[in-house]
Amino acid sequence: MPGTTTPISTRAVVEELLRRIGEGDPEQIAAMYAEHSDWKLDWPEAEHGRAATPWIRHRSSRADAAAHYRQIAEHHVPETADTQVERILVDGDDAVMLGEIRLTARSTGRAYRARFALHLTVEDGLVVRHHVYEDSLAVARAFTP
Repeated sequence: MPGTTTPISTRAVVEELLRRIGEGDPEQIAAMYAEHSDWKLDWPEAEHGRAATPWIRHRSSRADAAAHYRQIAEHHVPETADTQVERILVDGDDAVMLGEIRLTARSTGRAYRARFALHLTVEDGLVVRHHVYEDSLAVARAFTP
């Protein structure tokens, strides 16, 4: 099996990442990522980095990861944030999380729910791939004035 991580350590890294995301410290979350990573979002390229949703864009570094989590926090009402992870599937270095995010857009006050799948790859205890597939229409509608 390719890679250097076992399913148990991959799961442990993913669970620690989720714990840190729950705590909300962008620097601590970013420390779970490799210095260089493959970070993609399944959104139309023309929509990346818009003023209303600046966190939606491809990224490639640990500093980018911290910026991502800072921007999400800046643009959402924290008291309403909730993420339900329904499944974590692990196969060697790869993990897929399935679930739903529940957030409220700070700029419009609109609450939204968005289903997601997050594909992570872990090498040497760090996330090297972060690919998100989510209900982009729900997010876009929440941020449209």
